[in-house]
Amino acid sequence: MFTVHELSRRDLLQAAGAAGLGSLWAGQTPAQAGVPAEKSPAGGPALGTIAEPARQVPVVADCDVCVVGGSATGVFAAVAAARLGAKVTIIESNGFFGGVATASLVNLWHSTEDMQNQQQIIAGLTTEVFERLDRRGGLEVVKGKRTYYALNTEELKIELDVLITEAAVRPFLHTLFVTPVVEDGRMAAAVIEDKTGRRAIRARQFIDATGDADVAARTGLPVYQREHVQPPTMCVILRGLDAIRKKHPGFNVHRAIFDTQYPQALKPGFSWGHAVPGGRDEYMLAGTRVYNANCSDADELTAATIEGRRQVRAVCDILRDNFLDGKGTPLLTLPARLGIRESRHARCLHTLTQEELLSGHRFPDAIGNGTYPVDIHNARGGGITFRHLEKAPFYQIPYSSLVPQGASNVLVAGRSIDADEGAFGAVRVMINCNQTGQAAGVAAWLALDSNKSVAEIDTTRLRETLRKQGAAIL
Repeated sequence: MFTVHELSRRDLLQAAGAAGLGSLWAGQTPAQAGVPAEKSPAGGPALGTIAEPARQVPVVADCDVCVVGGSATGVFAAVAAARLGAKVTIIESNGFFGGVATASLVNLWHSTEDMQNQQQIIAGLTTEVFERLDRRGGLEVVKGKRTYYALNTEELKIELDVLITEAAVRPFLHTLFVTPVVEDGRMAAAVIEDKTGRRAIRARQFIDATGDADVAARTGLPVYQREHVQPPTMCVILRGLDAIRKKHPGFNVHRAIFDTQYPQALKPGFSWGHAVPGGRDEYMLAGTRVYNANCSDADELTAATIEGRRQVRAVCDILRDNFLDGKGTPLLTLPARLGIRESRHARCLHTLTQEELLSGHRFPDAIGNGTYPVDIHNARGGGITFRHLEKAPFYQIPYSSLVPQGASNVLVAGRSIDADEGAFGAVRVMINCNQTGQAAGVAAWLALDSNKSVAEIDTTRLRETLRKQGAAIL
């Protein structure tokens, strides 16, 4: 049984204001293919070019399915395909799996039930992970008007290793996806770079779980990015907040970090957080916000990461100078990665809309369900927009929003699926992205098994196979 703790949503979310290389579509420019033009460090044109000598790249693996991106979404895709008998590889740039949950420290996954808390609408690998973490004391069930799940993300790193190992998925950690190899209009291999050097992985199906649609963009499939994307956040794990509250009754970290009486105060934004399960007075705070950052651009991502850490230090200085008598530091852990909410999207067979989401539209090819509200962080200033389900008990995510237009053997999963601004504000969270990962893994296997393109698979069979894997298919 899960350990249950009572906590209201108000307490939880306290607001404070070469041949075969390149494009599938011959003749495309990099910009048309969704790849930004090269820039100098100052943001201007590239400082000339360098010809990279042609070379033979050794093939290190030949598999059925290659997943690019090792978030929980990517791991679920890999495991779902492998459990069906596929030979699977997974590529991840970090030295561990888990994506935003582990690399960015976001330790909360949202409700698995409908709006009335009467029907389970999310299951499969997500709830399997809950059960695994609970057995290790790495899960807290947060009960309020809605039920949430707080994760010990260090335990999650190891549990995802176990999932990958048990499923006999071949992992490539500390590995960068470099470029696709395209043959006869299909992606045939992923060129990678790691400590060994330049290598390649051949596969018959590919799943883009990069979060930034990197595979889709570099393959020349259609991608897009909104003019104003939701700003990223640099999370942090702080220690000693309970001790501060005992000494300073009424202290609220979510208010303090924006309080203009302190010179280090952050610009108006939004702050929330949760205690670390198994920790001792350790709290994950998500209160920073980096505006005007295009995190699919390397230079802007670098600048945003440094700015995020600057804001974390400002938070720590507010606490140290005003609540800790100028002694010690509340800083315990910084994330390996900036928490990115939005960047590029693949242009897919269907664009999920806010109207479909809020009305609870039912899709014949639905592969996921959710209740997390439309949640749009203002890209140009403080505040946040929430729109909740009022008439429907839950919404659905269609498989067609995972299939890039023109794709034969490439699927997207996670936050780069196709959705308008409002719908994306809801489906972007991990509890929803997880479902797209498991679905993409099953779909890739079905495409292989039926010898069809990812756009032509039998979605009735897809849904039935997901149901057999324990997913909630409604």
